Amino acid sequence: MSTVTAFYPIGTPGIPWGEVERAEWVSRQTRQRSYESEVLSVIERLRSRFDVEEYGRLDYGPDTYPLMAIRSRDWRDDLPVVLITGGVHGYETSGVHGALQFVGQRAEDYAGRVNLLVAPCVSPWAYERIHRWNPNAVDPNRSFRDDSPAEEAAALMRLVAPVRDRVLMHMDLHETTDTDESEFRPALAALEGKPFEPGEIPDGFYLVDDSENPHSEFQQKVIEAVEQVTHIAPADDNGEILGSPMAARGVIQYPLKQLGLCASVTSAPYRTTTEVYPDSPRATPEQCNAAQVAAVCAGIDYALAHQ
Repeated sequence: MSTVTAFYPIGTPGIPWGEVERAEWVSRQTRQRSYESEVLSVIERLRSRFDVEEYGRLDYGPDTYPLMAIRSRDWRDDLPVVLITGGVHGYETSGVHGALQFVGQRAEDYAGRVNLLVAPCVSPWAYERIHRWNPNAVDPNRSFRDDSPAEEAAALMRLVAPVRDRVLMHMDLHETTDTDESEFRPALAALEGKPFEPGEIPDGFYLVDDSENPHSEFQQKVIEAVEQVTHIAPADDNGEILGSPMAARGVIQYPLKQLGLCASVTSAPYRTTTEVYPDSPRATPEQCNAAQVAAVCAGIDYALAHQ
């Protein structure tokens, strides 16, 4: 039994967490960076060129977080909508800053062609604590469903609801990090009362397509664009990435809606989740942000050409 207890410091092996364990977990989380100075201040500087709105507010203990979205200023009902989301997992830094970099540097290239709706930091509490979950130990990216247990997910669904059937493309920007293996997967196993089974972190960028509605050519065009910026993750010795077979080079597939993933929040024909690897010795934070921007632009370009 001692070998089982060693993998996470909270909980009893084989028993799912209750309120006591969740409270212990949240008591260990500390603010490590500022949503206000690193995210809200950047959004504020974009107000002169884009419409900015507060689409919800999270009240967690003493902390309150406005949830912000950025829209095209020239919004037109006859244009398709492109949805970009980042920071659904708050610790995945380039998802947040890649989304903001896209808005600041490239969004105006698409003026008059698409309506852009960008939610750059869906989970600000987790952004500040560099964590995957919200303070209720709930993963927002498994919570995009009716009666969502995560207010982060519920707020985004309310934002998107008026346009969900007009979305041409949705790209959800993520990272896969070394801490997935050292912290987040062990924590999840402990929370669920399951044994922790070590895995392998892929070295490089990859995409997650929808197994229920795959668009292989779209995914490959994104891979080709990102490859100009950073390297693409190879398959492991089993021909897989994180236990999933490679559907194509740099692409795996999940049932997005069944898993309650953010990329299932619309009925867009073109959907994907990006996964950058920031811990690679072959990638810098700047490259990770640039890879997210390249992915977004390639995805929009393809979607517009094939709508």
